[in-house]
Amino acid sequence: MLLRRRALTGPVLLLLFLCVCYMSWNRSKPQSGSQRGSAESLLDTRRLISALESAHKDAQRPPLHHRAVVLIGQLPVWDTEVQLYQQVLQQMDYEVQMSRYAETRSFLWMQPGKQVNGWSLLLCLSSAEQSCLRRISFSLLQQDHMVNLIPGLVKAFSDAGGGFCHFLTLSQQTGVSVSEAELPMRPRSCGSTSWKRLLYKDRSSPVDVLSPALVAMVNVYVLVTSVSPLTAFLHDVGVVVQSQQRQGRPLKIRDFLLQQLGASDSHQALRQLKEVLGEVLQAASNSEMLEATPRCLLCFQLLTFTLLFRGSISPVIVQVDTKLNFSSLSNTTFDRQITRDQILEDVLHFLLAPPTYLSSAAQVGSCRGTRPICLSQGHFLFLQRFLQQLQTPFPFHLLYPRISSSSSSAPLSLSELQQQIVFLLQKDRAEDVNISTNKEPASSKQGSVCVDPHLRQIYTEPPLALTPPFSPRIKEYSAQVTFDTVLVRIRPKPVSSTCKVHLDEQQGPRLANYPVGLGTSRIRILVTGGSQQHLVVMAIYTIHVLREGRPILPMLGDHVMCSFLQDCSLLVQPSLPCGLQPYAMSPSPVKTCSSGRAPGRWVVPCLSCSDNRTCDWREVAWQPDGCYHPLVKRPLLQDCMTDRKVLFIGDSTNRGMMYFLMERLNSSLEDWGKAHNTLIYQNLNKGRSQVSYSYYPQFWMERSQRPAFREVLLQLLDRSGPLVNSNLTVLVVGGVQWLKTKHLKTIQEVLDRKSLRNVLVVVKSLGMGFHLPMDGIRSLTLTEVQALFRQNLEIISTAEKLGFEVIDTLSITMGRHKEFLQGRCACHFHEVEKLPNSKPQDDSQFRTKEPRTGLTESGLTSSSPARDLDQVKQSSPPTYHVRGPVNQVYSEVLLSRLCPRFED
Repeated sequence: MLLRRRALTGPVLLLLFLCVCYMSWNRSKPQSGSQRGSAESLLDTRRLISALESAHKDAQRPPLHHRAVVLIGQLPVWDTEVQLYQQVLQQMDYEVQMSRYAETRSFLWMQPGKQVNGWSLLLCLSSAEQSCLRRISFSLLQQDHMVNLIPGLVKAFSDAGGGFCHFLTLSQQTGVSVSEAELPMRPRSCGSTSWKRLLYKDRSSPVDVLSPALVAMVNVYVLVTSVSPLTAFLHDVGVVVQSQQRQGRPLKIRDFLLQQLGASDSHQALRQLKEVLGEVLQAASNSEMLEATPRCLLCFQLLTFTLLFRGSISPVIVQVDTKLNFSSLSNTTFDRQITRDQILEDVLHFLLAPPTYLSSAAQVGSCRGTRPICLSQGHFLFLQRFLQQLQTPFPFHLLYPRISSSSSSAPLSLSELQQQIVFLLQKDRAEDVNISTNKEPASSKQGSVCVDPHLRQIYTEPPLALTPPFSPRIKEYSAQVTFDTVLVRIRPKPVSSTCKVHLDEQQGPRLANYPVGLGTSRIRILVTGGSQQHLVVMAIYTIHVLREGRPILPMLGDHVMCSFLQDCSLLVQPSLPCGLQPYAMSPSPVKTCSSGRAPGRWVVPCLSCSDNRTCDWREVAWQPDGCYHPLVKRPLLQDCMTDRKVLFIGDSTNRGMMYFLMERLNSSLEDWGKAHNTLIYQNLNKGRSQVSYSYYPQFWMERSQRPAFREVLLQLLDRSGPLVNSNLTVLVVGGVQWLKTKHLKTIQEVLDRKSLRNVLVVVKSLGMGFHLPMDGIRSLTLTEVQALFRQNLEIISTAEKLGFEVIDTLSITMGRHKEFLQGRCACHFHEVEKLPNSKPQDDSQFRTKEPRTGLTESGLTSSSPARDLDQVKQSSPPTYHVRGPVNQVYSEVLLSRLCPRFED
């Protein structure tokens, strides 16, 4: 068979040239065994650096597409960590494949003698880590395979029992002289340690100079890129927990030490920190366990070291985790996720940008000679990547190997070459070795100018599955949440620190809780630039959050009736039962309720009272005890309201009842607005009825400048006149939680003064709201909510003593407090929607439904039926509809009290 001659490619020739040069350097060494001159050795290393840099420039460019496999385990695809990997890798031209575990991807399975193709990067997230360790044969990996695990290192720092590190126990078994007593680490550092208590122990350090200010626990994050030779980098951000602090905070390690110790001592403390970490890593890498581990050229491992400073500049390691640990950071402010994502993104850019590839034909064999030393292809790639990482301005700083300029007559090892490369680069930069061996990113000359007005990520709790998946370039998203999700905490993070983010408005917060009402809520995120006095909106992101209603299970067969007073998630009355309870149906009551405050409960048909998901919530009805509130039909309502004037004073919940009355009375609602002043409507009931409204309290004004209740009431009476002193004049007063007994006494005094003592006064009592932990507005604790119920009883008692009618809206709303609609207070149970060209409403939309139990007018239903599109009239002007089943119930109670003799 004839041998075919193959032309050598540029990279191959360069590698051969490098080998020849390196051989000649070593052959020129004196054979006497005397130490080679340091200057000559460094000169050789400088030539090696030049050769590596030339090889990098001339290296074959990477293929157009690389495949990255991300095993996410149990994490959802919308988790911010998963999204981060996908976005960053796609930006770096990787084809990203998501999967749960290694067992579900056959191309990851490796067998001896079988070529492994189809991927170049494998990322095993925490919950998939064990799957990777089981299925991936690291000894069969090719030199261009990169995996975020070093199995030997994971094993070395695993718990061998009682928290003892595995590499230490193995060293003791093999007789190697390594023990925890000889290392700067505490016993049981590889187990779950309650290390916070160590902060408060007596400070003691027999060797080092004490620094009373330096008492802290610091989590530092180490990236190990090789164990043979040991190569590790330290991220410049750590998590610091100082004494008397419950939560940690992310800080640059150098800045923290500088603040605590000053310039001179902080350099020494940083050097001590690196030496402590390097000593422990070297001990672990020298263990028999790691020496026997098959070498993976591009595998890497992230480690978390928890360091204890107790008055000494030399820390002690108290815990080692083989994954990132941010447990000391606050979860409510998203500091955990933000710091984690920042470090993970830095890791990807540090290791992958820009990657260098050699031709598959570049095979370099052993070099011949008396001292046959040659860089193999693997060592060549290793040193090339190492040099590239040192020259890249990233927040990773060399931790190991330590810097050295010494040399010997023996051939330099790979580790010694690393040390000399670092020494020469550091010498060229003329920077202090204690600060960094990497360049610090140059600060922008543009100062605080926002040049990249995009979001890096949107953090939410609970996590929102955004559609489409988040991308900095996409500005509008939708998300869907379940009925039980009533609150979303959100914190957007900008790409550039010079840009600011605000929620909803230019002066809005950067982190906030949002109540999520039924239906669709809108969250706006503003990315701004400029000064605090002259903010400029540069980008707007919008999230539309759709919250589902209660689950509905139609009753197709046998069912039971269930009742409830309050929800178990908010016990307003601790002495009473919560949730669904069996309800024994009694014959329909024959008498109407004598008061709007008649006690009652909600009643709903279900398959089982032990599971609220088995109910038909379309049939839920308010059932007063022993009586019923009659439903007033529209013709009777119009007769009842003839020549009457109804005056409303209160907040937006009171205004919702007013608009409901107007729609029922006029068969349509043609005028609507979120008024915060005085309104008068005279075109109701064909001009035979009048409704007026004044907003109170005017909470947006300074307390000292707000008009008093008496003043607002007098103004409303005057503008609504002339008024007659009879029940033809109705005053409806109330709101969410501002009403006090003093307001009722003021009403009586003002009406007496105006000679209107005989007008009908209807008090809308307190309602549910402000019970969610909100930012910027008051939020009630559970104790305060329970006190609200007692206050409500006082209001009802005082109103009845004064001869006023009362509607107990707190009892009606507390069982369905989760069914609030839009608004930050979580107190609105009504919403006005525009119905363009729709037909006026008929009575069927406000009827009392008849569930299958035979319940008729004994209970008011609270469903808003869907509209028939066939009823649309193209010629009709736009009208509005007040929707909200809970508001509908207590508004119908109001109508029944206004017209007690007009029931059907």
